[in-house]
Amino acid sequence: MKQIFRPLILISACCLSLGASLFAAADDSEALLAQLSGTESLQGNFIQQQYHSDSSVAIKSTGRFKLLRPGYFSWEIESPDSQLIIATPEYLWQHDRDLETVTRRPMGGSQAMSPLQVLGGDAAALSEQYQVTAQGQGRFLLTPQAEQSAFKSLVVSFAQQQLIGMEIVDNLGQRVVVDFSRLDRSPLSAADFDFSPPPGADLFYYDE
Repeated sequence: MKQIFRPLILISACCLSLGASLFAAADDSEALLAQLSGTESLQGNFIQQQYHSDSSVAIKSTGRFKLLRPGYFSWEIESPDSQLIIATPEYLWQHDRDLETVTRRPMGGSQAMSPLQVLGGDAAALSEQYQVTAQGQGRFLLTPQAEQSAFKSLVVSFAQQQLIGMEIVDNLGQRVVVDFSRLDRSPLSAADFDFSPPPGADLFYYDE
């Protein structure tokens, strides 16, 4: 699959109601951060499905992921294609094994967080970039504050303090649902996210 998300690399009428709204948003954001802060390291399997507008499945992919807070994640698609995405505080790497290409982009401080970076990112950036709304039953809706965002909305779901899934709606209205399984909280380190391009791969570096 050549897409993980599109693109790969999402006033109140009076002062009293405005204040209540802001406090509610702050509480919801803190509740989400409390869920995320309990996970420093996480790895497991995923099933990702992208849907057509008629709710039929357009693309289904499976693979494994790793997460180390803050700032590190790995997303490895094993089927139907073979693709690896690794993010560190410095770079975002994408290795398409089928096409034998490697792409590297800088992780700028002002860059909007992708859905995976929301899970692995720092609390301050998440609070600044997204409006968080608790939907009950462990579901949190994140809406980007900026007009230019990689996606329109993101729902992160938890059950018994455990991350179980995400649902992304991109700017074209396409829906992507990710389900996580076989989760493991064993400690990870930055070394687990080291990446070196394999010999013979075509390299595309977009460094600033």
